[in-house]
Amino acid sequence: MDEQFDPDQSANVSRAEWMGVLARASTTSLAELIKSLGELPEFNWLRQPEVGAVMTRGRAGGTGQVFSVGEMSVTRCAVTLTSSPDIVGHAYVQGRDIEKAKSAAICDALLQTNRREEVLRSIIAPLKDEESARHLKARRKAGATKVDFFTMVRAES
Repeated sequence: MDEQFDPDQSANVSRAEWMGVLARASTTSLAELIKSLGELPEFNWLRQPEVGAVMTRGRAGGTGQVFSVGEMSVTRCAVTLTSSPDIVGHAYVQGRDIEKAKSAAICDALLQTNRREEVLRSIIAPLKDEESARHLKARRKAGATKVDFFTMVRAES
């Protein structure tokens, strides 16, 4: 997950991967990067942005009994491009961020068109690199607090 995103390998980029990158991106980064696309295509709402809640689940110890952790706010929407009504862009983002959901849905739709390479290079690659940098910083911070425990065996005479 922390490797650099290689836009030259775009044929191998799955929709699940780019939707995950868009969903995890910071709102400000996505808003800035989407400006690099110039004028966005016209679109129609299939599903207006709506905020709801989902129940998050976890496992005790990562492998044990499933339990409900709690609710999380999510914003979702779906768009279709006016120029290509058969292409549908979806977005599910954490929180109550309508603009981020809209931007992510438009990017998802564009990634299914002939603008795929452009969007991968100008939006997905920088967002993936930013995500990798955040993970590296978190690992370094956690590593700095690592404590090595060892056991001494007392010699008995």
